[in-house]
Amino acid sequence: MYRELENGLGYVFRDKKLLENALTHSSYANERRDGCRDNERLEFLGDSILGFVVAEHLFSADPDRPEGDLTRIRADLVCERNLAKAAATIRLGEFLLLGHGEDHGGGRKRDSIVSDAMESVIAAAYLDGGFDAAKGIVERLILSDIPKGRPGNFDYKTMFQELVQREKGHVIAYTLNGEEGPDHDKVFMVQVSLNGKTVGEGSGRSKKKAEQAAAEQAIMRLFPKEYEA
Repeated sequence: MYRELENGLGYVFRDKKLLENALTHSSYANERRDGCRDNERLEFLGDSILGFVVAEHLFSADPDRPEGDLTRIRADLVCERNLAKAAATIRLGEFLLLGHGEDHGGGRKRDSIVSDAMESVIAAAYLDGGFDAAKGIVERLILSDIPKGRPGNFDYKTMFQELVQREKGHVIAYTLNGEEGPDHDKVFMVQVSLNGKTVGEGSGRSKKKAEQAAAEQAIMRLFPKEYEA
């Protein structure tokens, strides 16, 4: 029943009930009312295992990268979106046990559900085959595609501030220029100035993201060598 999924994981479970538990969403367990257990406890364990394996890999693979970068890269790799992307490569959603409402509501493609199940499967592999079994799944599905360069959540505001503060007396200010779109899908426009002169502009789904985009543009303009480093 689970052979295709196990092929994608690269691991064959000795105890299929552990894998089934990892695939059981709370909506399914609630509908059954027969003692069926959902995967939330496994998700808790899997989250910790995943974070450790990723941290260990990044620490060993790039000994010169500072702690701040390692933290941001790890956050990128273990975030809901990235886990859902990894789950999609093995069609994990197709194997989930969901309640009728959740199933008909598109739960098999919902990032929050499939990413939680990904963590649960990692925990189930750990309980079934030990740390190496869980680590193998993480390496195969999560660590095989580490993006090059800066992480997607890189803090350009801090970088810009540190570059500007090489010399004293400079003042950085961020100003909201406007916003567009309905409340549920709003885009914010922000400009950043240095000593009263606009040096960067950016937009984003939140003010923070717009500020980050503006700071990145400012770095590109004023500190091109540092930006490309």
